[in-house]
Amino acid sequence: MIKTRITELLGIERPIVQGGMMAVAVAELAAAVSNAGGFGILTALTQPDPRALREEIARCRRMTPNPFGVNLTIFPTMNAPDYPAYAQAIIDSGEVRVVETAGTQAVAEIWAQLKAAGIKIVHKCTAVRHAVSAERKGVDAISIDGFECAGHPGEDDIPGLILIPAAADKVKIPLLASGGFGDGRGLAAALALGAEGINMGTRFCATVEAPIHDNVKQAMIENDERGTNLIFRSLHNTARVGKSAVSDEVVRRLAVPGAKFGDVAELVSGVKGRELLKTGDLSAGVFWASMVQGLIHDIPTVAELMDRIMAEAESIITGRLAKLVVGG
Repeated sequence: MIKTRITELLGIERPIVQGGMMAVAVAELAAAVSNAGGFGILTALTQPDPRALREEIARCRRMTPNPFGVNLTIFPTMNAPDYPAYAQAIIDSGEVRVVETAGTQAVAEIWAQLKAAGIKIVHKCTAVRHAVSAERKGVDAISIDGFECAGHPGEDDIPGLILIPAAADKVKIPLLASGGFGDGRGLAAALALGAEGINMGTRFCATVEAPIHDNVKQAMIENDERGTNLIFRSLHNTARVGKSAVSDEVVRRLAVPGAKFGDVAELVSGVKGRELLKTGDLSAGVFWASMVQGLIHDIPTVAELMDRIMAEAESIITGRLAKLVVGG
């Protein structure tokens, strides 16, 4: 067993946290992760309204007696969701003691609302300076997202091998390593770099319980470590997605001088992405995936995957690495 400040903070047996992924982080997946000793996370904004979120939390609780959390990502948009209402739904459920947040300065108001209810905050960052700022403002843990990650890696392009220890040098609160993790070697490395657990998204997508079509899971197996595209770079809103004919076309269109978001909007819409995950039609849109695709070779159950990761990490820590130390 590996015990860290993350396992203590979250009340879990294994230092493995499931990422809060739009349209994927629902009760079936979150409960499976929690039942396997990790920390499952529901994504608040996957649900159409706060009432639906309360129902999803209740549904997840019926599936697991173990701790799980909710991700609430705050971004200023023209038609922003009612973030305080989503936060209140989490509070009113009485079932969630930890919330993962991400987003802009506006998230501080949500922190205050959640903290007043006794809820712990794990804040996702892509830069050390943001982690330091979040710690100063009172969050309980940081999830630091390296450049290898799916989704939005920020604009600094700092990979986990540097970002994780750089963050560990600056923050005193528990640190989760995120971005490109998928096996026991990654967990052992994250612990060595100063993190106290890992956050996995893409690897959990390629499991039996993930609520996405088998075609998408198979695409993740067929893609290797080069199987992603960085889109929206010219718009200063970089995102990493799985390599496909559609994401190749997004890159091509945005490479044209003067290109704008509207030139690719129909290819990257959330509606199209959800259709792809449901139907398996890879021509429908883009799917989020990290460089960890190069380490995905099968589609196990969540429990099988987590058992494998823990066994491998413990073997590395107590076996191979220990044997490398010689002399007194």
